[in-house]
Amino acid sequence: MRELVRYKMIFNGRVQGVGFRYKASYIADRYRLTGYVKNEYDGSVLMEVQGTEQEIYMLIKELANDRFIDIMDIAKERIPVEEDERGFITQY
Repeated sequence: MRELVRYKMIFNGRVQGVGFRYKASYIADRYRLTGYVKNEYDGSVLMEVQGTEQEIYMLIKELANDRFIDIMDIAKERIPVEEDERGFITQY
């Protein structure tokens, strides 16, 4: 059985206008992660993501390796798991 964790993360850097949310959703779907991603007014991107530690690590690694995205900082906080959540969405 998968041991689930959930993180609230705020990404700073060149993270808006570069396909960050699209790529995050694509990767999250591949790893069966749940949660959401959305742009913030200050230029950062907020993400809540739920899955295994390894799957979440791979999501961050793949985002960081994108040639258009430049993550300068990630504020990461572990938060309670949402038991009945299904899917990963982009919020607007």
